[in-house]
Amino acid sequence: MQIVRFTSPLTSSDAVGVDDGEQVVELSGITSVAELLRLSSDELRERCASADGTSHPSGSVPLLPPVDGRMEVWAAGVTYRRSREARVLESERAADVYELVYDAERPELFFKSVAWKVAGHGGRIAVREDSEIDVPEPELGLVLNASGEIVGYTVVDDVSSRTIEGVNPLYLPQAKIYLGGCAVGPAIRPAWEVADPYALDISLSIARAGETVWDGKASTSQLNRRLDDLAGYLYRADVFPDGAVLATGTCLVPDLPFTLQDGDTVTIGIGEIGVLSTTVVRGVPGLSI
Repeated sequence: MQIVRFTSPLTSSDAVGVDDGEQVVELSGITSVAELLRLSSDELRERCASADGTSHPSGSVPLLPPVDGRMEVWAAGVTYRRSREARVLESERAADVYELVYDAERPELFFKSVAWKVAGHGGRIAVREDSEIDVPEPELGLVLNASGEIVGYTVVDDVSSRTIEGVNPLYLPQAKIYLGGCAVGPAIRPAWEVADPYALDISLSIARAGETVWDGKASTSQLNRRLDDLAGYLYRADVFPDGAVLATGTCLVPDLPFTLQDGDTVTIGIGEIGVLSTTVVRGVPGLSI
């Protein structure tokens, strides 16, 4: 089962439902993911199990990003050894920063996006016009309710400028927080349906003009952090009344000097969580708001 946010074909308005692979059943009285994330984990599970609204054939409704309302997307950095190595290579002047945070008790956490700027499955991501080397970063996303419980998982693309961050780690906000820099989807897999989130295969494929120009595979078993620990740090001194999505870091980083180009198709798959596919554009003019 997946929790999906979509445009209702009957009302042309946003709706939320559960998809069992055969049909999408709307959750009566629920119009946003944010409303669900105000519930406890037990309440959310019960609400999904009792879905009794209008049904639609699976695959027949246009999916929207599973983030809305006051939800925020955050991300963790340098949580995999491969990520640490890549950061060290691209930022030789400040290599020690990445070495130290990999082994530190406190993780690196940073804000990524507000809900309305997030791209969804089939949408568009962007690379900055003032950057020369840009990459997707496929990440397992934790879906957290208002209380900080991990109630689900999703796929996140933390699009990043290696050019900008490589000059100085203090430029990280400019390298990662911009219009078109974040994609989430295609849906939310409830946490109670995922037996082991530390045993999920991760794949990344980048196609250009119909040909695969880069692909790779990894696993969440390589993660250097506990998922509940990452969530706990995010909620230590902040509140998320509509819940949040926390991307848990990447372990698939194309070798330098590979870069995304306008028109590329980026496809990220994470085990039973789902497949997120987006198209790359260059700069804000290629995006619609």
